[in-house]
Amino acid sequence: MTDLIIGLYNYWIVIILMMVGFYIVMSRQNLVKSLIGLNIFQTSVFILYITLGKVTGGTAPILEKGIKLYSNPLPHVLILTAIVVGVSTTALGLALVVRIKEAYGTIEENEINRMDNES
Repeated sequence: MTDLIIGLYNYWIVIILMMVGFYIVMSRQNLVKSLIGLNIFQTSVFILYITLGKVTGGTAPILEKGIKLYSNPLPHVLILTAIVVGVSTTALGLALVVRIKEAYGTIEENEINRMDNES
């Protein structure tokens, strides 16, 4: 049983990071903290895909004599693309938070909803 837990530690890390990110998104009313929670959640997905792409004993997919086991480079390439998309969406989210702060004077979600309901 302990071998199962220790041997799959990277999956446990993914689950813990995913739950921490999800908790931050759901429990915080601050828009910046919610963006941070989304980034933590996104990082856990990156780690999951990178973990799935690694083959123990596998080499780079370069054809050479005597090599039978290769690692698939596709998950790593997709994660590089996802990192770029994640950085750009985080930048857009922060830009929106700045505009919301200018318009409402706060970045607390409940205060923004209250101001919208009053008018």
